[in-house]
Amino acid sequence: MRYGVGVGKEGFGWSGVATINSKQEWPDWYPPKEMIQRRPDILAQLTKLQGGDGVPGGLSNPLGARAMYLWQDGKDTLYRIHGTLEPETIGTNVSSGCIRMINQDAIDLYGRVGVGTKVVVLGSKPAS
Repeated sequence: MRYGVGVGKEGFGWSGVATINSKQEWPDWYPPKEMIQRRPDILAQLTKLQGGDGVPGGLSNPLGARAMYLWQDGKDTLYRIHGTLEPETIGTNVSSGCIRMINQDAIDLYGRVGVGTKVVVLGSKPAS
């Protein structure tokens, strides 16, 4: 299978080997503190959820319809493979490091991979 994705913008790209530690349908989104510091406008979207301040799963959630959580060496990388509310960003370097997909593709991939699946994210090749 091949899917179009959006990846990290300059300075936020991520590559390496990770494992899918968990998967969520219509996940809640809890932005990291660093993201809130960079983007204080996010605060207006956040509500009190069981896990802290975040955006509940649903049609207005930036993680879209599905999320797969990437871990390395027993630790959460804070990077995800997830759906998006912004399908026009697929094929661009726009995220804060996550790998975003159109929701239909995220749903398809979610159904094909299990917890424990190895994920290899290749870095971009330097311009020659």
